[in-house]
Amino acid sequence: MSKLLLIMLMLTVWASAHALQIDEERSIRTLFESKHSVSRAVHAAAQQLNKEDLAEGRFTINAEAAYEKAMEYLRLNLLLDASGHPLPGSRLRQRVVLEDWAVINAGQPFPFTYRNSRYNYEVTLDRPGVVMIIAVSYPRLFSMMEPVVWHVKGTAELTGPMNTVYTSLSS
Repeated sequence: MSKLLLIMLMLTVWASAHALQIDEERSIRTLFESKHSVSRAVHAAAQQLNKEDLAEGRFTINAEAAYEKAMEYLRLNLLLDASGHPLPGSRLRQRVVLEDWAVINAGQPFPFTYRNSRYNYEVTLDRPGVVMIIAVSYPRLFSMMEPVVWHVKGTAELTGPMNTVYTSLSS
């Protein structure tokens, strides 16, 4: 009888450890999916050129179009609705929050160092670009454990001719 109880106890411990491992793997998969989604979103946003400036030979990002394109990519890749809540079929269970959004345009001297001390993020841009930080929450399998919250960061620069000088708009 004591061996049967020991076997039952060991099965419970093993099943709990296995569930924790699966939960950890799912959370890391969610983190990677979020990182890839942010990367795709900022790269799409950085390609939204300001057509008026482009006609004058200046490479600048259209901030409004960049924001719309980034949000579209984020929604499509993470399966979110317009307010950031997950749709059926999404890995996420809680709302994704846009923590920071910045368009660094030709009005800045390059190279430009973007700093955000709140999220301990620093990146140097050699040309116009966009920065995005989102908060992604992953609820744990066991309710006694706090949910994991990641601040996923991404940056992309405008691609274009390498010999172009990105200077301020006044020059």
